[in-house]
Amino acid sequence: MLPHDPFKAVIAPRPIGWVSTLDANGVANLAPYSFFNAVSDDPPIVMFSSAGMKDSARNALETREFVWNLASFDLREGMNLSSKRLPPGESEFAFAGLREAPSRVVAPPRVADAPVSLECRVTQVVQLQDLAGAEIERWMVMGQVVGVHIDEAFLLSDGRVDTAAMRPLARGGYLDEYSVADNLLRMRRPD
Repeated sequence: MLPHDPFKAVIAPRPIGWVSTLDANGVANLAPYSFFNAVSDDPPIVMFSSAGMKDSARNALETREFVWNLASFDLREGMNLSSKRLPPGESEFAFAGLREAPSRVVAPPRVADAPVSLECRVTQVVQLQDLAGAEIERWMVMGQVVGVHIDEAFLLSDGRVDTAAMRPLARGGYLDEYSVADNLLRMRRPD
């Protein structure tokens, strides 16, 4: 038996779901989620999973919208600060010293300095179940991408996005572990 649960350490690195939402009263919320990923490219759909019905999941369920913001190395301190549980109505954007920018298609704001933001409309909210079929306090929120913001500084002349230059953060296995994707390699897939 290991002294620490290895699950998150072996499913790593994991992209960070840095999710901005609005509550029913129009108050902005921003929080990082360590369970996040793309689940479809046609149409483009992303998901984040919440341990309990936290603000982001509840807001997305109520308003049917959220924005995913790429957490980069340059924004690491703000991303980390935005994970603090604040009293209702207190802004994680302000607490973390992050600038808000308006979205174009959805109502929630995006992180102005994020290299990429994806505006999403909720397609499904699923309460997860264990093997016995019992519902557990974990909620998966899926959203179809309806708007994209990419900082032009990260667009290459051949039309590719320079992912390594954005230096995206990823979650490691334990609470204080992160990695930076700043060194990419290319391999051709066999035909």
